[in-house]
Amino acid sequence: MKIKESKSRKVFMVFNYIFLGLFGFITFYPFWYVLVASFNTGRDFAKGGVYLWPRAFTLENYAQAFKDVRIFTSLGISVARTILGLVIGLFLTALIAYALSVKTLPGRTFFTFFFYFTSIFSGGMIPYYMLLRDLGLTRSFWLYVIPGIYSFFNFLLLRTYFDNIPQELRESARIDGAGDVTILFRIYFPLAKPVLATLALFIGVGQWNDWFTGAYYQSNADLYPAATLLQKLLNEATVSSTIKAGQETSMNAMTSYTSQSLQMAFVMLLTMPIVVVYPFLQKYYVKGVMIGSVKG
Repeated sequence: MKIKESKSRKVFMVFNYIFLGLFGFITFYPFWYVLVASFNTGRDFAKGGVYLWPRAFTLENYAQAFKDVRIFTSLGISVARTILGLVIGLFLTALIAYALSVKTLPGRTFFTFFFYFTSIFSGGMIPYYMLLRDLGLTRSFWLYVIPGIYSFFNFLLLRTYFDNIPQELRESARIDGAGDVTILFRIYFPLAKPVLATLALFIGVGQWNDWFTGAYYQSNADLYPAATLLQKLLNEATVSSTIKAGQETSMNAMTSYTSQSLQMAFVMLLTMPIVVVYPFLQKYYVKGVMIGSVKG
């Protein structure tokens, strides 16, 4: 009986490794394909047959991408909005979650319901744009920070974690003379590193990849973040490839890059910061998303 169980387990493990390997390859290959295309000459890539590595290696795509001065401005805006949005959003969420994790707080149930109730309704794009316009945010950098500093999902995740911290820690700290600010920073924050790292990843990736806000609500083209600039460049490249096909052909006779190869370079420039940061937060991310799944 043990021999049969051992064989069945081996078969299962082999099938499991094969399935996960294929799934991982399918997930990773699109990213690898874009990376290969960004390091391949545009004219050679247009011929097809470039799948696993650059056939005609070049750095001209990135050189041309960095010649566009807008890329530096947009990257700076993306970095600034990501850092400010992450720090302010995480701090504000922590303050709300800490306050509503105190079971003796007057009106705790009402405020929790209020935050939930207002999160399930939306006035739509036009009223939202009118609100941003009246607040003077449609031509301001703070358009990317202020509207997105609070998320009910992030608040709920952090408050759930705070609720699981023993109340005795708070009570003993108060006996020693600690106030709420000291308790939050000296006790709750160190204990909540996994969930804080998870929320930081959620907020940071959301801020970095958000192109919609800049494309539809930002009236100042000089304040486009990198994601919005990439979306604009992709649209421009699509239009130019259909209307100016003859001009692009003549240009390709003198240069090795094309609009498609430039697109690939821009995509990699936008993606790499998140790819570099994620491995450092992965272990905290796994712990954070498991909050509440195991009790004990």
